[in-house]
Amino acid sequence: MLNKSLSKFLIQPAVGMAVLTAVNAAMSSASLAQGQPLPPTTQPPITQTQLDTNYSLGGGDLIRVNVFEVPEYTGEYQIPPGGAINLPLIGSVSVLGLTTEQASDEIARRYARFLKRPLISVNLLSPRPINIFVAGEVTRPGAYTLSLSGGAGNNPGVQYPTVLAALTTAQGVTLAADVTQVQLRRRIGRSSEQAVTLDLKELIQTGRLSQDITLRDGDTIVVPTATNFNVAESRNIFASNFAASQTTPRTVTIIGEVNRPGSYLVTPANTDAQGGTTTNSGTTTPNGLPNVTRVIQLAGGITAQADVRNLKLRRPTRTGSEQSIDINLWQLLQSGDANQDIIVQDGDTIVIPTATEINPAEATQLATTTLSPTRIQVGVVGEVKKPGLTDVQPNSSLNQAILAAGGFNDARASSKAVDLIRLNPNGSVTKRIVKVDFSAGINEQTNPILRNNDVVVVNRSGSAKTGDTVNTITGPLGVIFNLLNLFGL
Repeated sequence: MLNKSLSKFLIQPAVGMAVLTAVNAAMSSASLAQGQPLPPTTQPPITQTQLDTNYSLGGGDLIRVNVFEVPEYTGEYQIPPGGAINLPLIGSVSVLGLTTEQASDEIARRYARFLKRPLISVNLLSPRPINIFVAGEVTRPGAYTLSLSGGAGNNPGVQYPTVLAALTTAQGVTLAADVTQVQLRRRIGRSSEQAVTLDLKELIQTGRLSQDITLRDGDTIVVPTATNFNVAESRNIFASNFAASQTTPRTVTIIGEVNRPGSYLVTPANTDAQGGTTTNSGTTTPNGLPNVTRVIQLAGGITAQADVRNLKLRRPTRTGSEQSIDINLWQLLQSGDANQDIIVQDGDTIVIPTATEINPAEATQLATTTLSPTRIQVGVVGEVKKPGLTDVQPNSSLNQAILAAGGFNDARASSKAVDLIRLNPNGSVTKRIVKVDFSAGINEQTNPILRNNDVVVVNRSGSAKTGDTVNTITGPLGVIFNLLNLFGL
């Protein structure tokens, strides 16, 4: 109860307000000193500088409790999982979640019932392993136990693992990650939790090690999925030491306008002194990165009908959603924009659409790039001078294939029109009659661009049919004709 003098003193408005403010400030300072959070209405927002870096005691720690002037009460204790140690005279004392200073105060408070002015110190002799959890966009999310390096306890050289060490242990972040919003969650004391956001992009760009925080037992690291894919940042992540291994093979599916759609295991290529990639045939491609163009090459190159301006890359994320990334390889070919040649990761799907319109000049230009196969194979059979399978450059036209087969057999060929037979990727077979015009440029009516495995049939003239025997074609091309007969073409 307040005495009368103090009551009169507080009745004065100005003085009373000042005293109450001072009392509140003192209570707040006391709460902070005891490690207790402020009331919700006055607690400041959590920022990175407020992350508690003190070591909290837990099960597995080896500590020494010193009771000064009472050596028989001094001893070493391995903290059990429950966090309570059994001390002489006072019995069980829980130190779980307390710092060594807080544990000293708690033990001193308990001994104060039996000792006059007890002086207690608690020293950490051997810290427990660091158990953490890594979630989100990492190669292998899950729980991990990280070892401390250097000495421990009495050895001040002990080193605690950092965020980067944890990400590396989880086999690195994926290319779908947003490394500017990595969250670190830490339990404080026995009930509260702090969370801070780390910008690992800043670490890459400036080397600020303040972003690489040392971990404590029970920490959780969450790497979120990027909402907006940035190609340049993705390449920086790929090159960083906390990304998934560059040498790990990755399975990528490619569908659409390529010669061999399917799933491929993309492995790093051998790189020569000039930074190129040497293939088995001895040719050199620009680099050995596991990127989109390498997958296209594995799939036999693009077809003549490929729309290289509107590729899609579909990338699954750890949240169960999917990133959709637009790719313009024509921009890569015209301006050297390497950012269009996106680095792939395991599980990606590349979709190459069919062009709605073919530009003959662009088709010819594409045929000379590494996106197209070196050669394609077409069959030119019937009344030509060199019938058989013919290797031609990609995006070659019907007229070029006929000329590559030696041209028409003038005495026997029906030169006004030929049959173009196409084995489609879905297993169907189509056949159409094409009027021949050697003076025409590339066009779909009289001089179409050929695809791999197309067959051009040059029929006999009316006079040549007389007296000829039927079905004289043998070998692989005979098999083709048998297939055509099977389909009724």
